[in-house]
Amino acid sequence: MNDPISDFLTRIRNACSAQQEQVFIPFSKMKAELSRILHEEGYIWGYEVDTNNTHPRLKLKLKYQDKAPVIRKIDRVSKPGLRKYVGHDEIPRVLGGLGISILSTPRGIMTGAKARKANVGGELLATIW
Repeated sequence: MNDPISDFLTRIRNACSAQQEQVFIPFSKMKAELSRILHEEGYIWGYEVDTNNTHPRLKLKLKYQDKAPVIRKIDRVSKPGLRKYVGHDEIPRVLGGLGISILSTPRGIMTGAKARKANVGGELLATIW
């Protein structure tokens, strides 16, 4: 697998379209931080690290509203073949502020709004709405 973040987003996208209550994803610190942000922003009910198997994995509890997934669209922006870096003044507003952008900054993984407030830029990982 060349791009674990893209795999993470694709698993969530597929589970939402299949109306699954939860999805299991191989664990990494980056994926755990992305899950934390999704939980803080209200896109998932919660997440936990499942260590019952030989390899640890994340268990995400997906959120639905009127039988429709809360995550309408989840896209990878910066790819391994074409990285996308933005300054603090170039961070995009997703759907006029209704969605979020996720950045990898020198201060850690954070949403676009927090990065704007902290006056830092970084690699634009994904947009979600």
